[in-house]
Amino acid sequence: MNPEQLSAAIVQALEALVQEGSLSLPDGVPATVVVERPRNREHGDYATNVALQLAKKAGVPPRDLATALAARLAEADGVASAEVAGPGFLNIRVEAGAQGAVAAQVVEAGASYGTTQTLAGTRFNVEFISANPTGPIHLGHTRWAVVGDAIARVLEAAGAEVAREFYINDRGNQMDKFGASLEAVALGLPVPEDGYLGDYVHDLSRRVVEENPHILDLPEGERVVAFREAGYKIQLAEQQEQLGGFRTNFDVWFSERSLHDGDKVSRSLEKLRGQGHLYDADGALWMRTTDFGDDKDRVLVRSNGELTYFASDAAYYVDKRERGFDVCLYLLGADHHGYVGRLKAMAACTGDDPSRTLEVLIGQLVKILRGGEEIRLSKRAGTIVTLQELVEMIGVDSLRYTLSRYPADSPLTLDVEEITRQASDNPVFYVQYAHARLSAVLRNGADLGLTPPRGDAFDPALLAHEKEGELLRALAEFPRVIATAAELREPHRVARYLEDTASKFHRFYDACRVLPMGEEDPAPIHAARLLLVEATRTVIANGLRLLGVSAPERM
Repeated sequence: MNPEQLSAAIVQALEALVQEGSLSLPDGVPATVVVERPRNREHGDYATNVALQLAKKAGVPPRDLATALAARLAEADGVASAEVAGPGFLNIRVEAGAQGAVAAQVVEAGASYGTTQTLAGTRFNVEFISANPTGPIHLGHTRWAVVGDAIARVLEAAGAEVAREFYINDRGNQMDKFGASLEAVALGLPVPEDGYLGDYVHDLSRRVVEENPHILDLPEGERVVAFREAGYKIQLAEQQEQLGGFRTNFDVWFSERSLHDGDKVSRSLEKLRGQGHLYDADGALWMRTTDFGDDKDRVLVRSNGELTYFASDAAYYVDKRERGFDVCLYLLGADHHGYVGRLKAMAACTGDDPSRTLEVLIGQLVKILRGGEEIRLSKRAGTIVTLQELVEMIGVDSLRYTLSRYPADSPLTLDVEEITRQASDNPVFYVQYAHARLSAVLRNGADLGLTPPRGDAFDPALLAHEKEGELLRALAEFPRVIATAAELREPHRVARYLEDTASKFHRFYDACRVLPMGEEDPAPIHAARLLLVEATRTVIANGLRLLGVSAPERM
């Protein structure tokens, strides 16, 4: 019996009390009830404070309501007992058979176990990298490449429809400086003072000339544009390849230019004007964002006719909403705190309720230490550490897992030696080793002719040991962990859950012999425990997949 099933049983018990006239709830019976695991195992398998929550509405003392509910709940299938504690808490124990059945449910669901429909019907646009196509993906992007992708994965696991979006900053002065830098290198001239440096610029310039052998023959004005466009194409393809190798894939690569090449900006400005929040002053066009809590109004079109970045932001948001997304989720860097208020005010100016349609998550910086020293420079890029260098230094699994196991709004310092060490106090190794150990047990069982039972061949009541119960309750929590991680946009909850579950597996394995020893004949308990092993492996693999981390079968 998992928490969702127990919640449904409590709801049914409340409905029965209402129908028989023992309970009156003016607002009706709640659709769901929160069920939690008590910290003290002696208090039972699960606990709920529903009686405390409903007592005032029902007009009865909490303990009286809890007592009536406990009596009704004790009759439910799978519930062994329900006891009242304190001012009105309910401590619930489930029958061994009902608890053991979780293992079969996990194995039957397989890769889909843990998924829910809590966010079904909601369309999310998750924009989690915004970068110029003027250089490699670097350390500043890496944390969002992991966390943004993991958020998208847990949202999908919670039933949402998700589009992962990369915003390409391919318009403006930076692109022109990029083209001028490539051209200068090709001509053997010094790179402009405010241009791009690093070995990659020389490599890229060389590739542009190799792929466009007549580019140097172009007139000066055409030549710099040609270098810019050819370099843009190569560099963007390299960014896409690097992120793909990092298991971060995007559904949409959105070009900033596309906002301005068509009529998207003008249409968005017309929509905003129709909402009554634009005005002209000092020859410029302004958005009255102070109507919605911004500290000052924002310029959209300067007096010289030039569009501001905020005009692009507004057009981009309108475009997302017109594409049918219910929630636009932005993941921004630590230097973008000031954007939050203005983006929400902008959304309100379009007529939306920003508390429902727009979310902004701010991530903090990451420092990488090696040999006790912070890594600041790149051999290839000159002033930045690239994603490719980080992958070569740390590895995809270690880097992804470590970046995903901490809240994104907390500063993070990673020690290369620590997170690549194969030791039990390294969380990624600990969880992956648990999966490999689970796989080894299943292989060893197969060598003995044992396979996890299916259907009526499995007796869930056999899994009655205390450590089996702890592990089963952990497996039953997985759907709730995913739902909570999705609802709060906190994928680190999945990583911490996996570590806790791996720990419970190791304790179970130390206390309960899974396979027969020596000349011992296989018994039903061995088969039952083998199914629990398979269920645990399934959950750990599913959790690692949500973080974009591999689940090795051998280590």
